[in-house]
Amino acid sequence: MSRVVCHFSCGAASAVATKLAIAKYGHERILILNAFLVEEHEDNRRFLADCAEWFEHAVTEVRDEKYGASTLQIWRRKRYIMSRHGAPCSMHLKREPLAALALPGDTDVIGYTIEELDRFESMKERYPGSIEAPLIDKGLTKSDCMAMLERAGVQLPEMYRLGFHNANCVGCPKGGEGYWNKIRDVFPERFVQISEIQESIGPGAYFFRNRQTGERYGLKDLPIGRGNYPTEKSISCSFFCDIAEQDIAEGGA
Repeated sequence: MSRVVCHFSCGAASAVATKLAIAKYGHERILILNAFLVEEHEDNRRFLADCAEWFEHAVTEVRDEKYGASTLQIWRRKRYIMSRHGAPCSMHLKREPLAALALPGDTDVIGYTIEELDRFESMKERYPGSIEAPLIDKGLTKSDCMAMLERAGVQLPEMYRLGFHNANCVGCPKGGEGYWNKIRDVFPERFVQISEIQESIGPGAYFFRNRQTGERYGLKDLPIGRGNYPTEKSISCSFFCDIAEQDIAEGGA
């Protein structure tokens, strides 16, 4: 019997997608995978445990050993944070450990919402396996997913309750100026820590670009108040997001 592999990221959308997959396929075929990262908010582990109880199904955690499952460690050792091929943390801490468990015939379930229909259609063109997005099938938004969890009595991850759009790592290189100013406000020590890593690597690790001059700049030069986080796009940092980014970078788009 082929497996149905639910990719659970400790976010609201992937939680509801997993619940829908269980309702559709039953428990026997389901495998729920989560990639542990040190720099995620510690409350994500509480959310995972609560969701496992809601799912009535265990969640299998996978953990990178080479880099200690740490984004900060991999940036220091790889000497880069982002490149045209994507982020090394996504590739080595999520994609590779999860891909190592893949089997032929798996059906992969991901938490793309109806707002991400275009992304899902593009993903299906690139990904050779069987992939399902039950939230899109049901026309569910991210807000719908959050409301469903709250009605089910599952408290949302602390990152959501702090006003962040996602429950990703605290300090994601894919975030915009508004996101990083919010990180500076809420997690000032992490902001300084990542700024120091940027400076140790050099300008190639800077996240932002001056709109007038085109010059890149890092966190240490980010003006307080720059950016508008509520209007910035949500950060996607999943197994499949990384595949798509690498494919685009290599000319597959």
